[in-house]
Amino acid sequence: MKRKQKSQYKWKSNLFAMLLLGFCFGSLVLLQTQYSRIRMLASMPSRFEQRPKIAFLFIARNRLPLDVVWDAFFREEKENKFSIFVHSRPGFLLNKATTKSIYFLNRQLNDSIQVDWGEASMLQAERILLKSALLDPFNERFVFLSDSCIPLYNFSYTYDYIMSTSTSFVDSFADTKEGRYNPKMDPVIPVQNWRKGSQWVVLTRKHAKTVVEDDTVFPMFQQHCKRKSLPEFWRDHPLPADPSKEHNCIPDEHYVQTLLAQEGLEEEITRRSLTYSSWDLSSKDHQRKGWHPVTYKFSDATPMLIQSIKDIDNIYYETEYRREWCSSKGKPAPCFLFSRKFTRPAALRLLNMSALGAFHGETSIT
Repeated sequence: MKRKQKSQYKWKSNLFAMLLLGFCFGSLVLLQTQYSRIRMLASMPSRFEQRPKIAFLFIARNRLPLDVVWDAFFREEKENKFSIFVHSRPGFLLNKATTKSIYFLNRQLNDSIQVDWGEASMLQAERILLKSALLDPFNERFVFLSDSCIPLYNFSYTYDYIMSTSTSFVDSFADTKEGRYNPKMDPVIPVQNWRKGSQWVVLTRKHAKTVVEDDTVFPMFQQHCKRKSLPEFWRDHPLPADPSKEHNCIPDEHYVQTLLAQEGLEEEITRRSLTYSSWDLSSKDHQRKGWHPVTYKFSDATPMLIQSIKDIDNIYYETEYRREWCSSKGKPAPCFLFSRKFTRPAALRLLNMSALGAFHGETSIT
């Protein structure tokens, strides 16, 4: 009887051991399967992984007259690869009454200042925009745009073009003809670092921080880079003793360029702007000639105009005898992604004619 009980106990023990072994083996297989799935999922790009963003920085007087055009541009993007900041006059609000685009609702800065053309206040506005945009750690490029700018291509092409290089796009050249350099800036800003170019730059995050943190070049511009007063403003300012000898300097056409040269960062920039402007040389007043870009009106806005801008593939800089051939990813490419100055009727006409958008049907740079 004892032998029979002992045999049954041994059989039960063996069965338990086999079941336990099977359970352990099954658990091991399950864990291995789950581990493999986790590794596979971890190696796959997450749907919610945040990609680097472009911050679009608009400088406007009040509302954005071309908001509908930009709405069509931003509507294509579904992966949260952009952010928008608008510097307008103090107190102005972008709400449903002042913009027709959801992308611009409440995008105005609350610490904006009054900006006067040709004054250092424009530089301050740019610095305020950059400071706000830098608070988002995913903003990697910073594009300055005016309220009369339009995009020439769709978002995908624009994003790929800008992000395909590690450089900033800064129109910058030696200013040897106009004599805007004020000797009073020396020795803080030596003449060999004096540069000129378009204010419509595209900055990397490193260069955006350089502008915001600058406490040397900016004060010199505030003191010694000032626009020549015009007769219509003499009633509001002291009459100059000799207008012909009055120094003339437009801060926003020199500041970023000169700052990057001063900091030894010119090797980190592509020395051209991505925004096209056609300068008005028709003025009979010699002092005013070339001061402002041509404004395109409804009758000017045609597909041929846009195509002529898209066809530009090089820029010549007279003061440096330098021709800048435009490229992206080592291949020839259009020079410009944006253009100005367009009235609202002109921009809407181009939008309705489908003259803006993809580059010959492509949505990305290959």
